[in-house]
Amino acid sequence: MPLQFNTVKLFAGSGTVELAEKISKSYGKPLGDKTLSKFSDGEIQPFYNESVRGSDVFLIQSTNQPTDNLFELLLMIDAAKRASAHYITAVVPYFGFARQDRKDKPRVAIGAKLMANLITAAGAHRIMTMDLHAAQIQGFFDIPMDHLDGSIIFVPYIKSLNLPNLTIASPDMGGSYRARTFAKFFNAEVIICDKRRKRANEIESMSIIGDVKGQDVVLIDDICDTAGTLSKAAALIMEHGANSVRAVCTHAVLSGKAYETIENSVLTEMIVSDTIQLDAEKSSLCSKIKVLSTADLFAHAIKNVNEHGSISDLFDIK
Repeated sequence: MPLQFNTVKLFAGSGTVELAEKISKSYGKPLGDKTLSKFSDGEIQPFYNESVRGSDVFLIQSTNQPTDNLFELLLMIDAAKRASAHYITAVVPYFGFARQDRKDKPRVAIGAKLMANLITAAGAHRIMTMDLHAAQIQGFFDIPMDHLDGSIIFVPYIKSLNLPNLTIASPDMGGSYRARTFAKFFNAEVIICDKRRKRANEIESMSIIGDVKGQDVVLIDDICDTAGTLSKAAALIMEHGANSVRAVCTHAVLSGKAYETIENSVLTEMIVSDTIQLDAEKSSLCSKIKVLSTADLFAHAIKNVNEHGSISDLFDIK
């Protein structure tokens, strides 16, 4: 007798509609019908216009601009739970507050842990995300987590460039492990840009550890916020004699003057994913940004979760 799987229902949060539509198309199932009602004071109330009883519900919402998108996701989870969904998975392509993963100074919150507590308390049975800022955040959850790896979409693209003297770089010490992970696919050297910050989003000084002369350098990072670090690292790399420098960044937060900073930088291109929806007007003025889609990867992961299959093959770069 063939295995019977629960009906899958995919719903998009208002902050991740474009990616959710691509995921649903790749999965082969249309997005569910949901409405987001707003009160005059800004309070939101999502509700489902179709039954989710007994279904495996996947709620797709990144938590950039964290408070609004996060709270919408929490309410969507609660609504699905109260509507008797069988299994609720929060699909969070970009997990906000991930930079707050520890107490790095006195009297600060650990925002990533609070996020985990909120999502769990709302009623999610599982969370699916990609390229956490710190991998140990997986341990903040007491529910199953699928932590997808963005390298599976970025590595083939880098290979397609056929860069003659490829060197992988990390824009800071904290990203060295991520850079080494990429470097092993190319048998490439790794260099590190050692930065010192005055405060958040403001760099005091930066130096390079390693030789970049005559190299085609690819900077690897998980989050690009103001683009200050990447643009400064790229300029320093070129000053030290590199042939070219590109950047790969999973989550394009791109706040403030980030688009302008990227366009005016020495970067040949900035390769990002679609875990965060770009500002259409600003991105049209920035010719250096190339977007690679994560939709097929998330659709495959959703299918495997619903069918109780392994997702280990999603980490196999062909």
